[in-house]
Amino acid sequence: MKSMHVVIITGLSGSGKSTALRALEDIGFFCVDNMPVVLLPRFLKIQSDASKRSAHVAMVMDLREQSFLEKYTKIFTKLKNIGYRIEIVFLDASDDALLHRFSETRRVHPLSIKGSVMDGINLEREKLAPLKHMADKVIDTTSLNVHQLKDVVQRHFIYSSAIQKMIIHVTSFGYRYGVPVDADIVLDVRFLPNPYFIEELRCYDGHHPDVREYVLESEDSKLFVQKLFELMAFLIPLYEKEGKARINIALGCTGGRHRSVVMANTLGEYFTDHNYVVTINHRDINKS
Repeated sequence: MKSMHVVIITGLSGSGKSTALRALEDIGFFCVDNMPVVLLPRFLKIQSDASKRSAHVAMVMDLREQSFLEKYTKIFTKLKNIGYRIEIVFLDASDDALLHRFSETRRVHPLSIKGSVMDGINLEREKLAPLKHMADKVIDTTSLNVHQLKDVVQRHFIYSSAIQKMIIHVTSFGYRYGVPVDADIVLDVRFLPNPYFIEELRCYDGHHPDVREYVLESEDSKLFVQKLFELMAFLIPLYEKEGKARINIALGCTGGRHRSVVMANTLGEYFTDHNYVVTINHRDINKS
């Protein structure tokens, strides 16, 4: 399928490939980790089927798979020649950063079974040098934390692909635990009916249908939801017009277990229905 965008995430062990893959999954890519390169043509053929069509796919491929190094050049070139849009993203990092990450996680480097981690890093650099040269984009993750790497990856693919919608993160939280520090918009929903004071509802959280019904059934709640949707319909296009790639919206109640969870889910459903890429996080749901 010529319109299919295929992103191959590769690079050094410990450079953040799994984080990059999750970042693409959050913006609508169909993602696969550690795909054997010999299966790639068949996988893309299946994805090209009209009933299973996905315009954007991403996968991590690296030398954990034994045949990768000897076969990737031929397979990638063949797929490009028949019309697939193959984009290779190579993740790199300094030796010190990689050593620190392996020390923190206590993971074994895939090429250092019989030697030191540094031996494995040096050998991997040597083996992957031709692939790095072949890559369409190289990202140095030395000074990037997990959130910064996700942002770099998402910004690149939002602006370079057909995916144009803003990424929206919706978080529920409890005020007793503090307001999320990364929130762009904070909404206080402590005025809504509180299931905590209803004995038969107190033990449930905002995912339970009875709790959801109780929170949303009042006239004030219905009016708030209506006004909230109207506000989002007004604000989000303006943020998009200004080039904002993502926005974090936080909704808080007292403990972060009932009302804020219901409203975060409700707002998430609204954004999903309007074809936005949305993630929902219930920060404090298990704290109270």
